Amino acid sequence: MLDEPSIFADRQVQDSPASVEPSTASPQDETVQSLEAAVKAVLAVETIDYTPPAPISATFTGQLKVGSEEAFDQIDAHFAPLDYQPMLTTNEKGQHVVMAIKGRAHPKPRPWWPNAVLLALTLLSLLYTGAVHQAGLRNETSITLWEGWPYALSMVLILGTHELGHYFAARHHHASVTLPYFIPAPFGFGTLGAFIQLREPMRNNKVLFDVGAAGPLAGFIVALPVLLIGLATSDVQPLPTTDYMLEGDSVLYAGAKVAVFGEILPDDHQDVFINQLAKAGWTGLFITGLNLIPLGQLDGGHIVLTLLGRTARRLYMPLIGLFLVLSLFNSAWLLWTLLLFFLGQVFAVPMDTVTPLDPRRKRLAYLTMAIFVLVFVPNPLQIVQP
Repeated sequence: MLDEPSIFADRQVQDSPASVEPSTASPQDETVQSLEAAVKAVLAVETIDYTPPAPISATFTGQLKVGSEEAFDQIDAHFAPLDYQPMLTTNEKGQHVVMAIKGRAHPKPRPWWPNAVLLALTLLSLLYTGAVHQAGLRNETSITLWEGWPYALSMVLILGTHELGHYFAARHHHASVTLPYFIPAPFGFGTLGAFIQLREPMRNNKVLFDVGAAGPLAGFIVALPVLLIGLATSDVQPLPTTDYMLEGDSVLYAGAKVAVFGEILPDDHQDVFINQLAKAGWTGLFITGLNLIPLGQLDGGHIVLTLLGRTARRLYMPLIGLFLVLSLFNSAWLLWTLLLFFLGQVFAVPMDTVTPLDPRRKRLAYLTMAIFVLVFVPNPLQIVQP
């Protein structure tokens, strides 16, 4: 999962800057004059607002004279020595708007030991979860911690690859980012996932997309073969005669069982009793599906925002409604619905929202959304009473 700085999140440009008449009082500050000169070099300025709300020092409205990506790079190069951050966007009239925001991100180095401690604790909780699963396959109550290593290793590989996908994509674009933080949980799946924190706002839609999509795509590439190997080494057995926990089907998971076993499982008589590898693959794909929900600061939210722009916000109410319906059938979704209700409207907006995705990135964006549909599990876990 990708955690974005929230100071610039969801900053919306209203129509007002474009309708404000040029200030009659010329600004005396030399810094503001330098900012204005840098903007006018690439923007045919129509109106200027010298009194916008803090932390914005000035707002310039007009039409770009060069391409948006080139314009932003030129403005940013002049703003950086003055400790200003530009934001390039459009208003409701289609005019280009440049905001001069006082103060740039200057992240300081962070120690690595908290990441190492959390990783060690997560390994222990994953070992315990895997060992419990292995004992359950043998119908035993006693566990041996080290027997959980296939699940623990597979989950760390899947989650680690996901987060390192974010990490290396961010570093490729010279964005400051932390090492992955793993979240241990000695219950359920043995972890609540992992995240990295971006310590400065993303430059444009292309960068935000690359960083947001790299994680789930990388994690998916690892989780899928883990799942297939796990299924191929799991046993098909008669259904239990006592209550048991059944993992839910996604389109991909159901298809994988058909591909491995040649039939739809479970049927009326038997099912596959997944081993630790298959459990890790299923869990990894389930977490990928959660991350790709196209809302807020989830990976899917980053992707859909870069693809659809402000239109992405229209997905909020339909998706909240969908999860409310899912909560009626599985109460586990209720907490997730509440989280999406409060956090799903806050998107991580890049500093340049004008530059669009190129065709290759658009194809990848549609691919990631297709993966979301394939791996999402409507009814993740249920207790079956024979």
